[in-house]
Amino acid sequence: MTTTENNSNTKRSFLANLLIFIVLIGAGGGFFFMGKFMYNMGNDMANMTKSVIQMTNDVHSMATDMNGMSKNMMTMAKSMVDGQQKMGDDFAQVAGDMRVMVGSMKNMSKDMNGLGHNIGTMNINMAEMNQSMGRMSHDMATMNNSMGGMRYDINKFTKPENIMMPFMR
Repeated sequence: MTTTENNSNTKRSFLANLLIFIVLIGAGGGFFFMGKFMYNMGNDMANMTKSVIQMTNDVHSMATDMNGMSKNMMTMAKSMVDGQQKMGDDFAQVAGDMRVMVGSMKNMSKDMNGLGHNIGTMNINMAEMNQSMGRMSHDMATMNNSMGGMRYDINKFTKPENIMMPFMR
């Protein structure tokens, strides 16, 4: 072999080695970046998995809360039905009491009418009584007058000297 050939082989060998080195550097860089990409993708997937787990827990908690809310709404609906039933019963009782009260007021109106009639009769009787008292007063005055005359006559009989000697006084 000649030196030119030897140089040519050395150049080729150098170029081949350089090419292998460049390919190895490129492959190493590719592996590095691919590894970094895979690592970041793994972290992102782990974070996404944690988020999905948290979302699952939140959905489960929300389902539990909604189940409790549904029970509370059933209790509230039952309470409303019971309340409406009691209110209906109370209104029926009020209506019955109103009927009794209207009947009592009707009877009271009749009684008041009777009372008015009785007061009217009492007024007539009081007017008659006033007239009777007026007559009685007049009769008593007449009686007083008569008694005054009787006193004079009795005095005459108890003191006969006055009769016998009327001018001696």
